[in-house]
Amino acid sequence: MQQSKKWIVGRLLALAMLTGGGGAFYAQHQGEVARAEVQAAAADPYVQAVARDASTSDAVKIAMLMGHLYESSGKHVGTPYTDTLGRGQPLTVCNGITGAGVVAGKWYTPADCYELEKGRYLQAERAAKRLFAYWASYDAITQATFLDFIHNKGEGALAASTMLRKANAGDVQGACRENPKWNKGTVKGVLTVLPGLKDRADTNAGFCLDGGWNE
Repeated sequence: MQQSKKWIVGRLLALAMLTGGGGAFYAQHQGEVARAEVQAAAADPYVQAVARDASTSDAVKIAMLMGHLYESSGKHVGTPYTDTLGRGQPLTVCNGITGAGVVAGKWYTPADCYELEKGRYLQAERAAKRLFAYWASYDAITQATFLDFIHNKGEGALAASTMLRKANAGDVQGACRENPKWNKGTVKGVLTVLPGLKDRADTNAGFCLDGGWNE
């Protein structure tokens, strides 16, 4: 199994254990990750914070765990840094948070980061509900991949995308298959395939197609 997918599957198994949700996912994938790894994931303070927040949907929870890998490799990033590969080289902290709320020189605790991230994902979810004509019909994992897209690429990128057009034409699988196209970043003024973006796009395509959280 692809390493990124395995990492996320382990966190989702832990999330299912902690919340009592995702029964179909747990039944299908419980043998794919060593039990000790799942138990370690369940003891991760970030996974626990995501799981115990009753105010967020399953899709937001799953997207936050995905972002924890894609944006910071599962580590806490408490000091803002300049993202030299990001458009405009933004000041960045926590799991890829930029813009309002990011202050140079400030130390962000895990709790600070969680609140910043939660706000961004809730904003992404509001946008998704507005943009996707069939949002409520999607599995939580499929929804989470679209939330991750908005978190990473922005609402504007989704609104103008073939991904959204296909989804709103009733072709959600076609929309999922658009993910791998979003693997490029600008390096010295040139659009370039970046390993991290390629991994994110390919992994999300698979999760988007498979779904299976509560089916």
